[in-house]
Amino acid sequence: MNPYILAALLFGLGLGTTITFASSHWLLAWMGLEMNTLAIIPLMAQHHHPRAVEATTKYFLTQATAAAMLLFASTTNAWLTGQWDIQQMSHPLPITLITLALALKIGLAPVHSWLPEVLQGLDLTTGLILSTWQKLAPFALLLQIQPANSTILIAFGLASTLVGGWGGLNQTQLRKILAYSSIAHLGWMILVLQFSPSLTLLTLLTYFIMTISTFLVFKLSKSTNINMLATSWAKAPALTALAPLVLLSLGGLPPLTGFMPKWLILQELAKQDLALTATLAAMTALLSLYFYLRISYAMTLTMSPNTLTGTTPWRLQHLQFTLPLAMTTTATLLLLPLTPAVVALLTL
Repeated sequence: MNPYILAALLFGLGLGTTITFASSHWLLAWMGLEMNTLAIIPLMAQHHHPRAVEATTKYFLTQATAAAMLLFASTTNAWLTGQWDIQQMSHPLPITLITLALALKIGLAPVHSWLPEVLQGLDLTTGLILSTWQKLAPFALLLQIQPANSTILIAFGLASTLVGGWGGLNQTQLRKILAYSSIAHLGWMILVLQFSPSLTLLTLLTYFIMTISTFLVFKLSKSTNINMLATSWAKAPALTALAPLVLLSLGGLPPLTGFMPKWLILQELAKQDLALTATLAAMTALLSLYFYLRISYAMTLTMSPNTLTGTTPWRLQHLQFTLPLAMTTTATLLLLPLTPAVVALLTL
């Protein structure tokens, strides 16, 4: 892609998110979300491949539906209460509709079906933008409206952790596994949204760090399915040794960074007398852990069959800039000791 066009599209992505962040009026927030969608569509369709075009079309249709629902809900809110202000949501009907529209935008269960299909059709770089940056603007709105109906949020959260765990069990395609991982993590964030918004932001930040690290590992080894990971030891042995730790951090195992948000969320849910919800969420985390372990096993404990048809790939010099990978991997593995400092900041 022409670098000038790429720069313009990335600028559009950044501007759309920033407009949504800065807006206090629903129309402006909607405009920012639309700019975001329109800026990423050419990035998604840049490889003229039927899968990429199909993924782009699916993404466009779901985002347009969610944006239309958001606009309808905010208009309904203005009609019922005379308010266009994001902070002044008082009527339950538009609040529920907007929560549903934003859930569709980020891919929460039960309106998640588009996310694995879309992510599977994209290259890893665009998939990374879709899994991280594109979640920011809808989350900013969710945090601002603070939906009063707590039952719907807990239902969304539990459904997402469950679907995210179950859906990934039978997958061999890494991008689909990462999509289900994304759904599960979003479920954890939504569970605790109404009790501790700052904890939701912490979870979002750690999810971003871990997901960037995972995508960059797969990008460096040019892997798109589990079988291709079996040859990654020949391309980058040191990285192949670290990659399972990154995946286990995504799964939320101590003593890795990914354990911190899950631990704090379970503690917060227990404080709110939601012991059953916390138990269910912890059980669904085991489902996710299974498929991370499966990928780790494929990477480190299996050798690719060295027949003539499946010879070990050449260890050529890769052209990827590895500083972001080094930084995110370090953060993914080593931030758990900062938990007391984080808890102190959350309680300020």
